Amino acid sequence: MSDPSTVDANLRQRPVLAVTCGEPAGIGPEVSIKAAWQLRAEINSVLIGDAAFLAMIAAEIDPQIRLVALSQQALRNNGLPQFPQDRIAVIDCALDAHVKPGLLDARNGRAMLRMLDIAIDGAQQKIFDGMVTAPLQKSTINDAGVPFTGHTEYLAEQSATAQVVMMLATDRVTPPLRVALATTHLPLKDVAAAINFDSLSRTIDILHADLQNKFGLKQPRILVTGLNPHAGEGGYLGREEIDVIIPALQAAKARGIAVSGPYPADTLFQQKYLADADCVLAMYHDQGLPVLKYASFGHGINITLGLPFIRTSVDHGTALDLAAAGLGRADHGSMIAALNAAAQMVRATVRWAD
Repeated sequence: MSDPSTVDANLRQRPVLAVTCGEPAGIGPEVSIKAAWQLRAEINSVLIGDAAFLAMIAAEIDPQIRLVALSQQALRNNGLPQFPQDRIAVIDCALDAHVKPGLLDARNGRAMLRMLDIAIDGAQQKIFDGMVTAPLQKSTINDAGVPFTGHTEYLAEQSATAQVVMMLATDRVTPPLRVALATTHLPLKDVAAAINFDSLSRTIDILHADLQNKFGLKQPRILVTGLNPHAGEGGYLGREEIDVIIPALQAAKARGIAVSGPYPADTLFQQKYLADADCVLAMYHDQGLPVLKYASFGHGINITLGLPFIRTSVDHGTALDLAAAGLGRADHGSMIAALNAAAQMVRATVRWAD
């Protein structure tokens, strides 16, 4: 290990991002290692996962990749050492069962949560400037006996955040497209009941604040979809627009937020509307995300707004079939985008600027 005093001071200007490697039987470990290594000159990525397992994968990907294992205890006692750019730090989080690529094993479910806990704790302790998550398999965690809905909800719970907002984004189209959600992982039958004046107002406030504070947009412009087809068509196709969405938008405008709508979701995603917008707020998961994923799948990112730390993620799943077929088939473009976006957000924060 190098003496921290001998490390070039410029290295300290690299944002330090925790990268949880996700479902070990999927492509998460591969894309995490590839992206961390490719961006090592600009970003100090700290991988969180089973150190021996990650070292084995790294050696198969590229023998030049150098990983340095750290224990959780060393991290707590001494903080994160400064390493030169020719090596990547790994915080060791041991798995509980041998990994067979492409095959899920519930015995490793709790290890994935331990990875997240390490990243959350480090971000809250300011050891990390932010965190980036590789995909995990929800069923593995649930099969391990732990109720788990998704990254977004878990991060909110563990950080004691009352409400968060899920947003996906891509710069693969012009202008860049951002789509936030008023509700996240809910059955469709429960969506309408989950949208009320208070929750929608808080969502708008969180979205507005983070677009300002983490994206550097002085007066973000937000377009909001309706819930029903044709945005309710004046009440003939539902009253949620009249009773909930319009009043929430009017109240947001009174608070100085540049928000407009509700617009029919089937016609909103056109250049003539999006050209003058910084973000679209959709009412539910499959209303807004298919458009974005069609435009950028494999190169988009997931961002959790409202947390007390920065969190981005890839826009794809564990791809167990690719993992089973062997290393070298997974595209790490989305992880590259997630790391770059988190680093840009870090640099936009007041703490970084200070």
